[in-house]
Amino acid sequence: MAIEKYSNKGLGEAKWSFPPVHPEGRKFAVIAGAITLFFALMAWETLAWPMAAVTAWVLAFFRDPKRVTPLDEKYIMAPADGLINLIMPVKPPVELRGEGGLGDEELIRVSIFMSVFDVHINRTPIEGTVKRQAYISGKFLNADLDKASEENERQHFLVERSDGLKVGFTQIAGLIARRIMSFVKEGDFVAVGQRIGLIRFGSRVDVYLPKGTTPNVVLGQRSIAGETVLAVVGDMREIEGVGQ
Repeated sequence: MAIEKYSNKGLGEAKWSFPPVHPEGRKFAVIAGAITLFFALMAWETLAWPMAAVTAWVLAFFRDPKRVTPLDEKYIMAPADGLINLIMPVKPPVELRGEGGLGDEELIRVSIFMSVFDVHINRTPIEGTVKRQAYISGKFLNADLDKASEENERQHFLVERSDGLKVGFTQIAGLIARRIMSFVKEGDFVAVGQRIGLIRFGSRVDVYLPKGTTPNVVLGQRSIAGETVLAVVGDMREIEGVGQ
């Protein structure tokens, strides 16, 4: 994919277009579409119309829109679309601790809940090398629950920049999700905002911010993967929001 450059001085071209469907979702759309066609040919309208709606939903679920990521070494970008539903100090997962990891001290964890209506392509918060990647099998509790971070099926990533900054994040399967997919592996270099994986059918992503950094978002806010500035490195300001 060609890299397009944009700036706050008007560089680039912005135009709306239908988001493409990720290849992982095309097979599900074909299956749903074939069932819809079969019902239609059999004149079973009471089944054909609901299946047509299911086909449209599958296409929407696996949409993969282009995102424009602001480039600033202080920015930690949101890895997922969804609702900021948990912000709390916790110790990082054991898989992200130890030598070369995030350490044993508490860090601020920001959790982003993705409903079945959100884009489910996940992106890396910073550029750097994937130092760790660990898949853990588990339960399929509601991803909205705090304990889902420790009990659900999940996949951990640790990305380290050339200057030593490390950010850990975790894909967590939800009540409906049954498969976590990764597009990268340990040792890969990833650009900030690059697609790193997806979770099928509802889930959550946890991000562990570096020590001395607080979120640039508030509870209840919605994030956009690769575009929302989740945190600014070293910024400890308290930010408040208002629901309206």
